[in-house]
Amino acid sequence: MADLEDFPEYTGPRINYDEYSTDKNKFSIGFASCLGLLLDCNHVYNQYIYLDDTKKIVRDLEKKVNTLHSFSKGSRFNSITRDGVNDFLNEFTADHRRPVRAHYNIMAWPDSGTDRKEVRNKVSTAIAKMDASPRVELVAGAQLYWAGIPGNQAELPINDTVLTFMDQAICFLNNETNYRDSKSPIGMKLGERLSGKPIHIDISDEPWEKGIINNRNKFILGPSGSGKSFFMNKMMSSYYDDGSHIVLVDVGYSYQGLCEKLGGYFFAYEEDNPIQFNPFFVESGDILDTEKKESLKSLLLSLWKKDAGNHTRSEYVGLSGSLKMYFEHLKTHPGLFACFDTYYEFTGNQYKAHLEKDKVREKEFDILNYLYNLKPFYKGGEFDYLLNAKENLNLMEQRFIVFELDNIKDHPILFPVVTLMIMEIFIAKMRKLKGVRKIIAIEEAWKAIAKEGMAEYIKYLFKTVRKFYGEAMVVTQDVEDILSSPIVKKAIINNSDCKILLDQSKSSTSIDQVAELLGLTDKEAQMVLSINKNNDPSLKYREVAILLGGVLSRVYRTEVSLEEYLIFTTEKSEKEKLFEYVDEAEGSYDIGLRNLAKDIRLGHTSL
Repeated sequence: MADLEDFPEYTGPRINYDEYSTDKNKFSIGFASCLGLLLDCNHVYNQYIYLDDTKKIVRDLEKKVNTLHSFSKGSRFNSITRDGVNDFLNEFTADHRRPVRAHYNIMAWPDSGTDRKEVRNKVSTAIAKMDASPRVELVAGAQLYWAGIPGNQAELPINDTVLTFMDQAICFLNNETNYRDSKSPIGMKLGERLSGKPIHIDISDEPWEKGIINNRNKFILGPSGSGKSFFMNKMMSSYYDDGSHIVLVDVGYSYQGLCEKLGGYFFAYEEDNPIQFNPFFVESGDILDTEKKESLKSLLLSLWKKDAGNHTRSEYVGLSGSLKMYFEHLKTHPGLFACFDTYYEFTGNQYKAHLEKDKVREKEFDILNYLYNLKPFYKGGEFDYLLNAKENLNLMEQRFIVFELDNIKDHPILFPVVTLMIMEIFIAKMRKLKGVRKIIAIEEAWKAIAKEGMAEYIKYLFKTVRKFYGEAMVVTQDVEDILSSPIVKKAIINNSDCKILLDQSKSSTSIDQVAELLGLTDKEAQMVLSINKNNDPSLKYREVAILLGGVLSRVYRTEVSLEEYLIFTTEKSEKEKLFEYVDEAEGSYDIGLRNLAKDIRLGHTSL
C-alpha cells in the first residue's frame, strides 16, 4: 500500500473478528491483525512511518494549493485536488494533527512445494479484508526488499509513501506476537491458539516472581462437556512430573485413570471396600506435634457434637486430657497399636477411672455421653472400619492421593468425618514438607464441604497455603453455585489470582455477572466468550482461558495424545475398555494402555 487510492476509506484502532464473535459479544482485534498472525503463510509485514519537518510539509502544501487554485479554472480535477489539500490543512490546524509519510508492504514466500499463486491470493485476501486494494509490486520489488532489511529503512523511495496523519498511520501498525515458551523449569504443555504449536507455560512460579500474581491459588470454572476434566488431568500430571505432592478431592472418578498410571493412592467408598483412615497413627521417629493434637481434637469433637464449635471449655479440657494420657499410655505399652479402637478402650477404662478419682462432675465432662456418641466408630459399630486403618498409613510420603467422595457426599456422618481427615492430611503435608510444592484441588465436593460446616477449613487453606509453597484449587461447573455461595465469593475468588475458565457459551446470558464476580475486564470477558468458536474441525481439542492477576490473559488449546485421552477420559464405556486390556495384561496398567492405543491406531478396535 503506497498510494492513497490503495488505502481503505475508513480506519480505526480496532475491528470485529467475526470468527470469535457472537450476536451479543463482538471480539475486538487490531485493525491490521489480518496482516499479522492471522495471515497463514510465510511473510514479513513492513511498516514505515516517517516524521518529516511539519513546517516544511505545511509550506509545500500551501504552495500546492496556490498552484492548483491558479489552474483550477482550466481543469475540474485541479479544483477537486485543491479542495482536498485545503481540507487536509484545515484538519491539521483545527485538530492539531501530526502529518507523517507512511508506507506498508508485505513480503511473502511459499514453502517448498507450495504454489506461489496460493500465497499471493492469501496476501491479497488479507489486504482486501481491510477494505484496502492489494497491489503486487513488479518493478521496485528488489528496492523494497533492500529497504526492508533492518537499518536500510532510509532507502525506501519517497515516491512510494503517502502523506497522512499520525492517527491514521498507526492504525496499520501490528503489535501482536506469537505466544512464547516460558523459561521456567516447571509448567505444562498447551497449544498455541491459532497454530496449535506446543507451548511450555508456567502459571505458578514465573508469574509469582514477576509480581503478576500474589498467590498461586487457582479457581477453575468449566461446565460439563467443556473439557474441564482433560485440562485438570493434564495440569495435575504436569505438576506431578515436576515433583509436587498432590491431594485431589473428587466426586466423579475423574482422576482414577491418572492415579492408576502414576501409582498413587485412590480412596473411594464401596460397601465391600470402604474408605479407611487412622488419625491416631504416628510414624516411627515422628513426633506428636500441636497441630496433630488439635486436628484430633477437632475430629473427636465433630464425632461427639457434630458441630466442633458447640462445646464448653470443660469439655474441651476433658477431651484434651484423654488424648494426652492415651499417647503417654502408648509409650509405656509399645505393643499397643495406635488407632481409634485402642483409644476408645483406654478412654472407657483408664481415663474414666481417672475422672472418677478426680471427682470430675458429669456436667463438666460427661464421659458416658462422650463414649456413647463415639461407639458407632468402635469395634463392632456401624462405622468401625473408618478410623482403624492398618494400611496406607504413611500418606506423608505419597505424592498423588485421590479421595473419591461420590458415594458419601450426602452421608450426614461419613462425609464430614472424611473431609476432616482429608484436611488434616493436607495440612500436615503443607507444614512438614519443606521446599516441596503442595497442591490440594477440590472438585465439586466443595459444595458439600461448605454445607457441612467446613467453610473455615477452605478459608484457612486459601489464605494460608501460599506461605508454605502450596496451591489451593477449587473446580466448579455451575455458575449459579458461584453466585449463590458466599464462601466462593469472599474466600476463594479473592485469594485466587489465577482464574481458569473453559467454554462459557451455555452461560453467555450471565457472563456479566460472572465477569463482575471474578473481576474480569471487558477484554477478558470477550476472550472467555470466544472459546471454541473457531476450532479446527479436523482436530480434537478444547480451548481454555488462563487469566493471571488481571494483567496477563491468554487462550490456549488443550490437546492430548491418544494415550492421554485413554487415561483422562471420564466416559464409563471407555474406562471399562481400558481396564479390560489392563486385566488381559495381568494387571499392568502401562502395558494395557499401550496395547489398547496400538489396537485403536491399527483399527483393530474402537472406543
